[in-house]
Amino acid sequence: MIGILGGTFDPIHFGHLRSALNCLQGLSLTEVRMIPLNVAVHRPQPQASAAQRMRMLQAALVNQTDLTLDSRELQRSGESFSYDTLTALRAELGTDIPLCLLLGTDAFANFLTWHRPYDILELVHLVVMTRPNDTSITNSALSALLQKHGCSEHTVLNTAPAGRILRYSQATQLAISSTQIRQLIAQGFSPRYLLPDAVLAVIEYEQLYR
Repeated sequence: MIGILGGTFDPIHFGHLRSALNCLQGLSLTEVRMIPLNVAVHRPQPQASAAQRMRMLQAALVNQTDLTLDSRELQRSGESFSYDTLTALRAELGTDIPLCLLLGTDAFANFLTWHRPYDILELVHLVVMTRPNDTSITNSALSALLQKHGCSEHTVLNTAPAGRILRYSQATQLAISSTQIRQLIAQGFSPRYLLPDAVLAVIEYEQLYR
């Protein structure tokens, strides 16, 4: 069972890495693929270039065997639609292996506005990383989707390649954001201890976010 965590990673920080590790271990995943997007669809475009963000990810994942960089979206032109990426992964990995798309609650709240959301559910499971006792889902269509596809135990994800939605509250939600880090740097403050030192070294060498 493979996890997939996408984002701008502009820059990658401990919030991304800790959530990925929690899901890797708690869901018994064989790996988590970190997939930086190229052209954002539902958010502002990243400030750092594709090459710079890839270097930051490479620095963060040195000596990691279970958290891996997948750069396929950076190599594809046009908008980075999850459906296209997941279709390519399915073509590469086959139809039988369970795939889990890891999402935060904000991303899940907008899931039905994504390109071909129902087709995405035929390609992967959704793992929605929530806080304990989170009751933030108020959209009726999304609630209906969760009622139809939801499961309460992560072991269910291993019984099918796709199609289930798990609200997972065991992923540590660190209050760190890439926006916060960029703002600190722009103001002349250090973001140390919010992200790996190796990533900070890339930021300083590239003079990013100033």
